[in-house]
Amino acid sequence: MMQKTLLLILLASPLLLEAQSADELLARVRARLEKVSDYQASGKMKTNVAFVKAPIATVKVFYKRPNKLRINNESGFSLIPKGSFNINVGNIFLSSGDFDVIDMGLEQKTGLRVIKLLPRDDESDVVLSTLHVDPRLAVVRKARVTTRENGTYELELSYGRYVDYGLADKVIFSFNTKDYKLPKGVVFDYDGGQKKNENKLPANRKGRVEIQYSSYLINKGIPDSVFL
Repeated sequence: MMQKTLLLILLASPLLLEAQSADELLARVRARLEKVSDYQASGKMKTNVAFVKAPIATVKVFYKRPNKLRINNESGFSLIPKGSFNINVGNIFLSSGDFDVIDMGLEQKTGLRVIKLLPRDDESDVVLSTLHVDPRLAVVRKARVTTRENGTYELELSYGRYVDYGLADKVIFSFNTKDYKLPKGVVFDYDGGQKKNENKLPANRKGRVEIQYSSYLINKGIPDSVFL
């Protein structure tokens, strides 16, 4: 009898996951993320931009609700565009503010639920967010965010030890370099033997930043001074 019951549960699980509404699934995602008041994470950051020579760097990432984020990079620079603090996926909900939810259904190949968030505030910097959500684990696996001021960027997230908090072990952040301006005074050596170029990146190229986290310290408290 127990075996039959277990079989019925296993057969019904996919149907139950599909039956939940997009709002219910997003509520589960947010419930995970809201467990985190702050974190300090250590990891390695790999910058993959064809025209920039950038070594793999050790980084520490600090986050504090609602929207404080700081990346300390041992190499002294980061190609993550200013304003794109959403390498923390929870801030996608925050930056979208009050939004309409558009359910696009399940992807056939991946089984992920595609949900679009359309901000109701006409002044919101975020124009549209498209989330690919794992309905079983209630985490965002992929996100594409279009903004007014910072272009469009994408996130790909892989989970492991910290999935209960909705925190990824690996984050891949992709953006178009035409939407990025180097901080004043920053100079890079370009690949191909070209001479240094200051405060300028070639347009219409893809930038890709990959962070592999080794550990998190969660809800231990972080002073505001860290973010100054």
